[in-house]
Amino acid sequence: MARWRFVEGVKQLVGAPIQACDLRAGAALVIAGLAAQGTTELSHINYIERGYEDLVGKLRAVGADISAGGRAR
Repeated sequence: MARWRFVEGVKQLVGAPIQACDLRAGAALVIAGLAAQGTTELSHINYIERGYEDLVGKLRAVGADISAGGRAR
């Protein structure tokens, strides 16, 4: 059984409406959304809010363009 994989990604991510299905996947989607062009709207964020204290505030503190409870600013 191989212990490594080759993954070929795309050149650019594009924002889209997406749903967090658990804590780690939700956090990964937040990071992907920040890297994407356009707006990413993430729903079912209860996992993220429960697992990460003030994630939006912490990401804003390092320059992220992110908002909670509505549209991006």
